[in-house]
Amino acid sequence: MEDLRHYAVFAETVSAGSMSAAARRLRMTPSAVSQTIRALEARTGVVLLHRSTRKLTLTEAGERCLPYCKRLLEARNGAAASLEQARDAPTGELRVAAPIGFAAHISPALAPVLADWPCLRLKLILDDKLVDLIDARVDLAVRVGGLPDTNWIGRKLCDFEGILCASPAYLGRRGAPATPADLPEHDWLAMEGEDDEAVSEDGERGPGTMLHLTNGKGRQERVPLAIRIGTTSQVALHQLCEEGMGLASLFYPDARPALEQGRLVRLLPDWRPPSVPVTMVMPRSGGGVAKARVAADALLRYFAALTTAD
Repeated sequence: MEDLRHYAVFAETVSAGSMSAAARRLRMTPSAVSQTIRALEARTGVVLLHRSTRKLTLTEAGERCLPYCKRLLEARNGAAASLEQARDAPTGELRVAAPIGFAAHISPALAPVLADWPCLRLKLILDDKLVDLIDARVDLAVRVGGLPDTNWIGRKLCDFEGILCASPAYLGRRGAPATPADLPEHDWLAMEGEDDEAVSEDGERGPGTMLHLTNGKGRQERVPLAIRIGTTSQVALHQLCEEGMGLASLFYPDARPALEQGRLVRLLPDWRPPSVPVTMVMPRSGGGVAKARVAADALLRYFAALTTAD
């Protein structure tokens, strides 16, 4: 590898026309440039340059060697330019991983970035299971809850507030709960993994969950609920709730459009399930890459602007 540097110094010296000019380009001293070329000549046993007080002249061997050295120099300059471009201009493929339900947030967050940088491509990896960020070559990932990837840098985007919801059709059939104590009388929809053993109305044990609620005065309630329908998808949970299949705890940013359009109704507004942190993670070296940097800034702006529940 040291030999490559010697050949590059030789090519730069010929291109610059003198050792002093080459030294300025290479940020070396003229003496170091001269010693580098002499070392190359000594190692190869071939004289490359005739030196005089006024100019440098290539030998026949130097002329034959020079085109290969120029290509080496061009390759070095091209590699440096590509790294500078990666650092300064968002180009190439940006790989972002997120839960399936977050497509509704990632798309508007990154749309301005793609509009501003036409050479940037987006690969959006959506999966409610944790994606192996190294194997998938992910530049940025959005995670809900804990952060198992210890070798990645995490930055909190926001907290997603939970709210209790049901559809107008369901409430028309079953009525609305007036207090947390009324919740066990209703059909409960839940994400798989929230369950443990709960006692149903007929005394049989079945899948259930313990719902934790807090009101504005800091009072807390723990309500055991039997799960009528479980799912592994936050999107499916939202759809089941809109279709009138039961009550659910949904993230407010996801439920807000349906609430505004009347497809869902918020229940027990004085009581709230726990908020869930939403975090952006990226490799420790990723912050220096332009595509990851501009995407991270866009995600931070988008999630900071999300409205909260009243």
